[in-house]
Amino acid sequence: MTANRLVKLRQELVKREVDAIFVSQPGNRYYLSGFDGSTGYLLITPKDAVLATDFRYFEQVKQQSPHFTLFEIKGRTAEWFPKLLERREIQRLGFESPYITFAFYHELAAILDKERSRLRLVPLENTVEKLRGVKEPEEIEYIQRAAKIGDTAFDSVTAKLKPGITELQLAWELEKSMRESGSQSMPFGIIIASGPNAALPHHQPSDRPIATGEPVVIDMGAKFSNYGSDLTRTICLGKPDKTFHKIYDIVRRAQEAAIDGIHAGMNGVQADDLARSIINTAGYGDMFGHGLGHGVGLATHDPAPRLSPLASPDALTDGMVFSIEPGIYLPGWGGIRIEDLAVMENGKVKLLSHARKWHDK
Repeated sequence: MTANRLVKLRQELVKREVDAIFVSQPGNRYYLSGFDGSTGYLLITPKDAVLATDFRYFEQVKQQSPHFTLFEIKGRTAEWFPKLLERREIQRLGFESPYITFAFYHELAAILDKERSRLRLVPLENTVEKLRGVKEPEEIEYIQRAAKIGDTAFDSVTAKLKPGITELQLAWELEKSMRESGSQSMPFGIIIASGPNAALPHHQPSDRPIATGEPVVIDMGAKFSNYGSDLTRTICLGKPDKTFHKIYDIVRRAQEAAIDGIHAGMNGVQADDLARSIINTAGYGDMFGHGLGHGVGLATHDPAPRLSPLASPDALTDGMVFSIEPGIYLPGWGGIRIEDLAVMENGKVKLLSHARKWHDK
């Protein structure tokens, strides 16, 4: 798997007219090498694949990244960075500009200037991320396993819910269930937003007790083999009010339109509009302030694809995994969001999450 990814990356480097790439972003580093330590860099050239890290991870690199040459980082950057590059025919070195700090860039540039190097640093964006956007079968399997853990936890925990449990207590019950079912650490902090808090799309759980008749937004995910899932359901304990029924129905129809209508070849803007047009027509367009979906994989928000009015014109293709999560948020009352995880397969959406929805009761 690693070897195939390096082949694709090297082809991309040719297109970008660079001789090598210096990879620093942790997710990209893991994707290419399998190394999940907290510190390290990759140097990928047409011939070499080098993993540079410090003493803490020497043995880990040998175990996780046997196809990479280990470069031992010792001392300050000015001591090891020139040695990493020496005797390599590199004139244009690409670096991940969105992830390297301004200070680190200037440090590298100053080192090269002091060494009187003719090497030029070339900023690159969306290089490894472009490869990560289309998942391999094994990656999809990991995400499916994570999604199943999340589905099972949601169904089992919410089936026993009673009014009076706090947002924090519910978040813990869900996390405990997922961890006991084989999840690694949570890919993101679980969101439990009840009553008026549900109008905050990324509300953090509080000591607020959950009452009857109010919306409860639950946004959660599990992680399996470093790949995460993402699931949102909005439920109500007891009898909901008329606003709940009305808003829930709009969001449900918007999501179903997107699930049924998204197909390979359309871009993220077009996909987003399938759901957004329904919410706009219902008069709640201003209350849907985020995109329809995002990539999911090694990161909660994987670099690609992106489904939103601001998305790129790149086409959705088979193998892409993304969320479909329309929502409406009404300050003072609460909100409704329904999110499922999907993979593009044979040109159509295939759902990876199957947790019970409130309207299926």
